Order: sequence, then structure tokens, then C-alpha cells
Amino acid sequence: MLESEIRFLPVGARHVAYEVRGGGPPLVAPAWWVSHLELDWQSPSFRRFWEGVADGYTLIRYDRLGVGMSDRTLRDSDLTIDEEVATLRKLLDELELERVSLIGGSCGSCTAIAFAAAHPERVERLVLYGSYPDGAQITAPGVGDAIIAAVRAHWGLGARLLSDIFLGGGDPREQERFAGLQREAATAEAAAELLGLVYRLDVRALLPLVRSQALVVHRRGDRAVPFRLGREVAAAIPGARFIPLQGSAHFPWHGDVDSVIRACREALAPEQSSSHRAGEPEAVVLSHREREILACVAQGLSDREIADQLVLSSHTVHRHVANIRRKLGRSSRTAAVAEAARLGLL
Repeated sequence: MLESEIRFLPVGARHVAYEVRGGGPPLVAPAWWVSHLELDWQSPSFRRFWEGVADGYTLIRYDRLGVGMSDRTLRDSDLTIDEEVATLRKLLDELELERVSLIGGSCGSCTAIAFAAAHPERVERLVLYGSYPDGAQITAPGVGDAIIAAVRAHWGLGARLLSDIFLGGGDPREQERFAGLQREAATAEAAAELLGLVYRLDVRALLPLVRSQALVVHRRGDRAVPFRLGREVAAAIPGARFIPLQGSAHFPWHGDVDSVIRACREALAPEQSSSHRAGEPEAVVLSHREREILACVAQGLSDREIADQLVLSSHTVHRHVANIRRKLGRSSRTAAVAEAARLGLL
């Protein structure tokens, strides 16, 4: 299992919990409707999905305000796409990430789309799963309101109703387990308010503004977000590729998990040039910060010592070192230093 670190991002007087797991270039997953960083990872299928999709990347996930390990206070002002984008931007700034790949699932796809449209210079690749352009089109008129009312009036029944929708039928024990996870991750009121946000999100005007390499993946029988909506997203993003899959479960870590992993890796698998496969990077470009850290590594300093010297977090240093090794095509710090010296980078 990949190493994990949970941290907290200040957002005014409140805090957003986020998790950093693995090593390599950053892959960021905007928050889903309801999540819990600790409890989610206890599911074997959840682990299998993310470990497969994020192989070779540093995976960054977070619980939105009001749910999971984040502060549970939820305000009306939080419930807009602008605030969703602002939270994601603050997180990337906190981690000093200039450019990332985004993997947006379900309502998180709207955040990913809006961020990519507003900050094209910061998004390398965009992968969307179970996405939609307009939340009002997810259900027939009145159905969404009825589901929200059920969640607010009786969270136990509402959670089981949503489990049936999201998981596409299947094992009753798994449905009950997921219903219980939802209840632990959010109060009835917070779940209802956030579900209302899901149905209100509208990124139709932003789709043509996306300039990143984009891949859209959607299951044909998705019971939560109709297949046609994923197709509309792909058709509206310039140059986007669309991969339809079989299945009815909305969550990618249910049903045929491997097919979703393979589809997502179409965009996320690290590109290998012939020279890189031979162990020779075509061109190594290190940022000013990476050169600073490389110099410290060459002095034999540990991540903690480098962090203290440069006034950074240990995680930030660890991520930069991983990126330096990747760019140099070397698996260890010592080998990376030797390669950097050979290339005249030290």
C-alpha cells in the first residue's frame, strides 16, 4: 500500500482535510459529493481503483467542507462552483503545485472542468468519469427534489436509496456498508445541501474553454448520471476523447473496476520516449526550487533537514525529490545526483 499523509488546509477559520499518497507527478481528484479520507480507503475496491489509476503519480484527494475529516460547518456561501474552484486553487497553492493532472468524477468533474477553464496553464491532463454538463439534466423534473427531501427527512432510508442508485444494484451487504459510510461522512442536512449543489452545477458555458488534453469515460448504464450527459461533455470539450464502458454502477470502484482503470490510464500512463526507455532523458528541465532541493540532496541532507533549511514541509520536499528522480530517470537519490552531475545540473 502506498504511503499516505493527511494534512489540513486552512480555509478562513475552517480546515479542509486532504491526503497525499504515493510519489511522482501530481494527480489531483476534486472532492466528490460525500467522502471520508480515512473510511473510504478501508474499502478494498476503492483501494484497488485508486492504486491502479494513480500508479506512478502522487495522488491528492480531499474532503470538501461539511463532510469527512474536514470541518463539518457548511455555509450557504460554500455551495457554488466558484467556491469549489477556489478551494482547489488554494490546495494547489498550499502544495506549491504549478501544473497538475486532474481526475474528476461525478460532481467533482464539474470542479475539474471549471478549474481547467479558468486556469488552463495549471492543468496538464484532464480525466473525467461519470461527468455531466448541467446538474438539472441528471434526473427528471421533481425527482431530484424528492431524493433531497428523503435524505433530509430520514438519512438512514435516504442513504440506502442513494446506495442503490450509485452502486447499480449488486451485493446488498456492500450497499449497506456504503450507506453506513455516507451516514458517518456527513449529517443528513449537509448531505442534502450538497446533493442540491450537485443538481445545480452547470458548466456548459465552460466546456469550450478547456484547453487541456481531455479524456471522458462513462458507463453506458450509469444509474446516477445518464450516459448521454458524458457524451455531451466530450462533444463540447475541444479535442476530447470519449471512452464508453459497459456497466451500471456510478462509482468507478464498483462493477468492472479494471475496465475503468484501463480507460483512465489511456490518458494518465506516463509517456515514454525511446531515449527515456534507454535510461537517457531527452531533456531535463528543473525548476528553480527543484535545483535548490537537488543541491541539498547532493550535500547528503535528509528530507527533514532540507525542509528545515528551505522552510518547507517535509511532504513538499519529498514530492520535489520524487519529481527530480523522475525527470532524471533514476530510481534513487544517489543515482539522481550522479546523473545531474553528468548533465551539468550541479
